[in-house]
Amino acid sequence: MALSPLNQRRWRNFRRNGRAFWSLILFSVIFGLSLFAEFIANDKPILVSYRGELFTPIFNFYPETAFGGDFQTEAIYRDPEVKCLIASGGVEDCFDDPDTIIDEIKAGTFQADGFQKGWAIWPPLPYSFNTPVDRPGAAPLPPNAQNWLGTDDTKRDVLARVIYGFRLSIIFTLIVATVSSLIGVAAGAVQGFFGGWVDLIFQRIIEIWSGTPSLYIIIIMFAILGRSFWLLVGLMIAFGWMSLVGVVRAEFLRARNLEYVRAAKALGVGNMTIMFRHMLPNAMVATLTMLPFIVTATISSLASLDFLGFGLPSSSPSLGELTLQAKQNLQAPWLAFTAFFTFAIMLSLLVFIFEGVRDAFDPRKTFQ
Repeated sequence: MALSPLNQRRWRNFRRNGRAFWSLILFSVIFGLSLFAEFIANDKPILVSYRGELFTPIFNFYPETAFGGDFQTEAIYRDPEVKCLIASGGVEDCFDDPDTIIDEIKAGTFQADGFQKGWAIWPPLPYSFNTPVDRPGAAPLPPNAQNWLGTDDTKRDVLARVIYGFRLSIIFTLIVATVSSLIGVAAGAVQGFFGGWVDLIFQRIIEIWSGTPSLYIIIIMFAILGRSFWLLVGLMIAFGWMSLVGVVRAEFLRARNLEYVRAAKALGVGNMTIMFRHMLPNAMVATLTMLPFIVTATISSLASLDFLGFGLPSSSPSLGELTLQAKQNLQAPWLAFTAFFTFAIMLSLLVFIFEGVRDAFDPRKTFQ
């Protein structure tokens, strides 16, 4: 679908803003890779070939018995016996000396009845966000060739938690910022366009609702319903939609008496059409000006809640929880450096991108 001339000009302006354009590319690459976190960091193989049949452990549950084992529980694919069962086609000798059999299979000297060599394709990073690391020493462990960013205080790989945590933070932020912005824009447009009693009643509701202590409400709701991702999303939207109301309301109050609005009303154009097809585009610059603050505030709020213990469930890969661990383990500076640079890079890229979008929508600005 071809872009309109106006949108083509906006895209050209955005591309000429080098900082915003390259920030978008870098952020897209990082976020795109994080979307495939299960293929990058996982304690399960991506694909397994066993007796001529293919298995996908990262998507499906397979008991150990599916590979010739004894247990109905999920196979622990990093266990030497399970590796041996897969590589040897399920020979019983794997339960006696799996390491020797694996070495013989690699060397091509293994001989056994019914032997059928299998294989497995593993992710580059052999840990998921909740996988305990088998390394000697007291946690948190410093970085090495096995754990590039070290481990946290429960011996989980920090790099894997950053990959999953980055994805979770961005998805959470996109959902909250998008929905709350849509609600805020709609509420501000209705207030500014109709004015009068509609505006007065809406303003009183916003004043009462904005004075509600959101942290207390979140704590109470979590105590009653338990912590969950979608409950936190709903609560953040419920208290975050007011950010854009004032800006959009002011733009609509200013534009409601302009000539093109009066002309549209005189021609019998419907209110919704006037509001969202004719007036809203003119209010987009002021709206987009606020978006960087909304996005960064949402990420910061999530991290703050996780830091305080009132955010996502404890089993989630949380960047805020990593920050809390850095505070509690000052003898492990790699935790603090990882948390700092992750937030700094993520927030900087997002701010640069939205600044570029804002300037691209501003007709008064052009880039040479």
